[in-house]
Amino acid sequence: MHYDFRLEAGGTLRSWAVPKGPSLDPKQRRLAMEVEDHPLEYASFEGTIPEGEYGGGTVMLWDEGVWTPMEDVDPAKALDSGEIRFLLDGKKLKGSWTLVSTGDRKWLLMKRRDEYADAYVDITLSEPRSVRTNRLLVDIAKAGGGDVEKAATGDPPSARTGSPAPRRAAAK
Repeated sequence: MHYDFRLEAGGTLRSWAVPKGPSLDPKQRRLAMEVEDHPLEYASFEGTIPEGEYGGGTVMLWDEGVWTPMEDVDPAKALDSGEIRFLLDGKKLKGSWTLVSTGDRKWLLMKRRDEYADAYVDITLSEPRSVRTNRLLVDIAKAGGGDVEKAATGDPPSARTGSPAPRRAAAK
């Protein structure tokens, strides 16, 4: 189980597998393993890819939106150089972020300090549903004939049991 992080650049989706998912905490550095570029059509796919095929398993559109480089650079060249700072305007992820290569396909995905940073909320737990269909991963697997048991492990325990997801209390 992992989150795919994809940025459109140069007519393709540059792609990373992020095992723990993104963090809104600027102190967290999340491993992002670079994987092969994906065709643009992958940006809108949600469903089940048969086991044994590349990327086999259940796929959820967890977030979507637009991104903009923070500097006046060619995004593909910045990524090729190993570091890019960018703004996300997604439905869940917003604000400034950085991707930095540490070598051998390993990158770090980091939230930068801004109004959207939050060290107290785990966005993967508080926002577990698809932005397109409002389904949990297990629901997508059920509908597409996927491995329901495996998909259920990708949903937070609170979502599987119907309990509310943990949220930060309002500061006074």
